Amino acid sequence: MLASSPFLQAAEEDKDPAALGRALAERHCARCHAVADEPASPHKDAPPFRTFSSRWPLENLEEALAEGIVTGHPDMPAFVFEPEEIDALIEYLQTLALEAPQRQ
Repeated sequence: MLASSPFLQAAEEDKDPAALGRALAERHCARCHAVADEPASPHKDAPPFRTFSSRWPLENLEEALAEGIVTGHPDMPAFVFEPEEIDALIEYLQTLALEAPQRQ
């Protein structure tokens, strides 16, 4: 069970997969990665989430999340997500991919 936060609770109540994905990213990934509109990631070796779809096919990332990402950069902790969490993270990454051309 994930620890509660107002954003996470709202995402779960709305049953919005992209909102849940963003909440998961903020909870688990934002320490190192820019997970929204931040200009750069806090960790120099962690790519911003908005660049993921241009770096890797998202379906490959889905598989990596299912198997457990061991390391993306040297300081990255190992993560294993539940199937519904993976779906939510991918849904969120897809929204960032759709927004990416508008930012350029």
